[in-house]
Amino acid sequence: MECKETRNLLPAHADRELGLREAIEIDRHMQNCSGCRGEFARQRALREAVKKHATYFAAPGHLERRILSALPHEAPQPKRRGKSTWPWGWLNAGAVLASAFALVWSISLYLAVPSADDLLAQEVVSSHVRSLMASNIADVASSDQHTVKPWFSGKLDFSPRVSDFTAQGFPLVGGRLDYLDRRPVAALVYRHRQHVINMYCWPSSAEREAGVQTQSRQGFHLVRWAKNGMVHWAISDLNPHELMTLVQMLRTGEGHPAA
Repeated sequence: MECKETRNLLPAHADRELGLREAIEIDRHMQNCSGCRGEFARQRALREAVKKHATYFAAPGHLERRILSALPHEAPQPKRRGKSTWPWGWLNAGAVLASAFALVWSISLYLAVPSADDLLAQEVVSSHVRSLMASNIADVASSDQHTVKPWFSGKLDFSPRVSDFTAQGFPLVGGRLDYLDRRPVAALVYRHRQHVINMYCWPSSAEREAGVQTQSRQGFHLVRWAKNGMVHWAISDLNPHELMTLVQMLRTGEGHPAA
């Protein structure tokens, strides 16, 4: 088995979906191919990470009772002498229970799928973590908003509002390009003492105005809002009260915005 064919089958092999013969051939190939062996290890690590960190939602405990109560119930039939009807009654009850179980199972699977907002919030967290791991947190490092704002020109199909809040204790560190919600976005970086704050923004035709929404994930605090057709996400390990101070300034335009 060649490397190209092996790598095409690695995802199915990691999920144990291949037949015995193909699985043995792939294992035999990887014994002598460090490249395919390394790729298989990366795919298994990704699979385990998704399995460990994916968001799951449990169905409410009362859901099954509500479904069962909504199903039609047949009126009991009078017993006939000389004929036994209990097998058919048990079969009917079993069919109803099987249908109810299948319905509950389907709804549980549906509820277990993360919503679009949950997936986007996880994207924001992942982007923030990657930025903290990078040697340069900003593509253009400057506290001068008149340097940062022009840097985005030609790189994005919109012009982000850039403000400096050094006087208020939130100096502008710089800006960079990022990718969220299946599109390039602007990331503005601020600092408060030793805490880094990433503020992401991009235009949205579906949501022009939305109030502040907050949540916490993996030890980070996230704030989301929309204004004038622009979606904003701010994230940091800064305490929520101080993070909201910066968010309020960003929303009201206080500080020194670039023209």
